[in-house]
Amino acid sequence: MKSISSKLEAFVAMAGIGMGTAAHAVQDLPGGPAVNQLNLHPAVTRIAQEQQYLHWMMLGICTFIFVAVFGVMFYSIWKHRKSRGAKAANFHESVTVEVIWTIVPFLIVIVIALPATKVLVAQKDTTNADLTIKVTGYQWKWGYDYINGEGEGLGFVSTLDSSHRAMSDSGDVRNAPADYLFKVDNPMVVPVGKKVRVITTANDVIHSFMVPAFGIKQDAIPGFVRDTWFRAEKVGDFYGQCAELCGKEHAYMPIHVKVVNSAEYTQWVEGQRKLAAAKLDDPTRVWELAPLLARGEKVYAANCAACHQANGKGAGPIKPLDGSAVVLNTDHVQQIRILLQGAANGAMPSWKQLSDTDLAAVASYTKNAWSNKTGQMVQPSEIVAERSK
Repeated sequence: MKSISSKLEAFVAMAGIGMGTAAHAVQDLPGGPAVNQLNLHPAVTRIAQEQQYLHWMMLGICTFIFVAVFGVMFYSIWKHRKSRGAKAANFHESVTVEVIWTIVPFLIVIVIALPATKVLVAQKDTTNADLTIKVTGYQWKWGYDYINGEGEGLGFVSTLDSSHRAMSDSGDVRNAPADYLFKVDNPMVVPVGKKVRVITTANDVIHSFMVPAFGIKQDAIPGFVRDTWFRAEKVGDFYGQCAELCGKEHAYMPIHVKVVNSAEYTQWVEGQRKLAAAKLDDPTRVWELAPLLARGEKVYAANCAACHQANGKGAGPIKPLDGSAVVLNTDHVQQIRILLQGAANGAMPSWKQLSDTDLAAVASYTKNAWSNKTGQMVQPSEIVAERSK
């Protein structure tokens, strides 16, 4: 009995921990998903407001038609049932009825089509944008390039915060924050009240850029350019996700758009320009091993550890880097080409969007991390040479 009692107590304790974990992990995220959310996201753009109006209008029309049709049908079945002595009438088609059930559905379609067409046309009108941002989908992150308007020339990659990924891998989400699996290192920043054109494409497979609060969802297809737009009417943080199943890390590809006022946006642009200038490295510089490895470790954690793992052992079809013949090879060309071009039909994506110094640093890091104590270094000039081929 004591054994059964102790097991029961342990089970209750574990259940309590599980329920506590769930209760803590599930929280509303302002600008993102909410607990027990049944309705659409609160709209912060005019297009999103119009979409919600159409949603409820069409739901109301469909509900009315459903109730009317089935109400008449069930009333007729009940009123004219055989047990009450009703006899089926023998009649042919009625011109009046034919005209009515042709005209009425036509009018219903017109009532639905007119406002729907207006919103659809507005959704596709990307002209006269104040700001144009190219959004590139990568497995599994987003690249943002500001190609027109204030901030032109800025570009960066937005990746899921590494601490959230580590929390997910551990399975312990008892201390998960409200923005669990939505926090990124570099959010897209836009000014409030400005028309932002979003051009989408992809580097590897099909992705989909979706921010529900803005009412936008646009596929990002390799080799194609698509576009959409939004004008946020409220400052704040708004979240979305890749809405196209794009591989095993699909769940770890969040979107964070930070909407700020004009003064804050200008300040952010100036800060990004200074940061970009500080990061601008001379590709002819010859690095020493220690600073190159320190930089490479950061690049690896942000871009490579999700697949190859922090210990370099890989997982499933992902090949390990620890002990890899390609990594250990004193001829650096093959490893550099894989970093620039990808491999295994896209399973290993191209990382040519990273700087020459970052690529040299991460290659050097893999050659010296874990059991790969080769002492080898890859210099940025080697990356430059392979890019030019």
